[in-house]
Amino acid sequence: MASSKGLHLAGQTAIVTGSSSGIGAGTARELASAGADVVINFHDSERDAEAVVVDIEAMGRRSFKIAADVSSEPDVIAMFDEAETRLGPIDIVVSNAGMQKDAPIAKMGLDDWNAVIGINLTGAFLVGREAVRRFRGKGPREDVSPALGKLVFVSSVHQTVPWAFHANYAASKGGIDMLMRSIAQEVAAEKIRVNSVAPGAIATAINADERENDRDAMLELIPYGRIGEPTDVGRAVAWMVSDAADYLNGQTIFLDGGMTLYPGFKGNG
Repeated sequence: MASSKGLHLAGQTAIVTGSSSGIGAGTARELASAGADVVINFHDSERDAEAVVVDIEAMGRRSFKIAADVSSEPDVIAMFDEAETRLGPIDIVVSNAGMQKDAPIAKMGLDDWNAVIGINLTGAFLVGREAVRRFRGKGPREDVSPALGKLVFVSSVHQTVPWAFHANYAASKGGIDMLMRSIAQEVAAEKIRVNSVAPGAIATAINADERENDRDAMLELIPYGRIGEPTDVGRAVAWMVSDAADYLNGQTIFLDGGMTLYPGFKGNG
């Protein structure tokens, strides 16, 4: 697969939350491939985070790992503090950390609801708010980018596609959509670009069992005929935060092989 080397993020520093594995790791590697230094955030999987750091350093970029719970305000602030101390001003923030706790609605416990909303939506708020604060604090660096800062939220096709038995997850992603657009509207005049990427079925640990046991059923939902890879998302994000996408603001790119085309309705439904 092609990499993001044709894009130019040299001299910029990025934070990617939840980047020890999956979409976050793929995104971090693609940002580094395009020239950025990258902070790797993890919650539990320190060994995986270190492996991503090693890969990025092998590209000649600076990187380090930091543990932080994105649903914790003190953790998020401390993560940004350490990133600025070690790597300098922050130019790019990708709010990716997320989780699922699935259950039928009648059996979904409040703890499961709060856990998913806390990481997926409150975490996005805390990371996005801190990103805006830090972008403002560092001031413009027009020799690096015409944008004061670039903020990307990783959402999901389920910000628009209902998902029975996953109400907490779908609600969190629907919330991210309006959070992103509201922030974008608020800060665009400051040259802060805010966008989202909404992946469909991507090959990560979270759906490993489904891919192994029910792959054909998954593929029926994807007109393009393949399951996505984390690098698919990473390359899209690298473009979104590059100057090649400088006019992109307040938008969601659905990276889903056509899943949001509702293929079940092909042939007149």
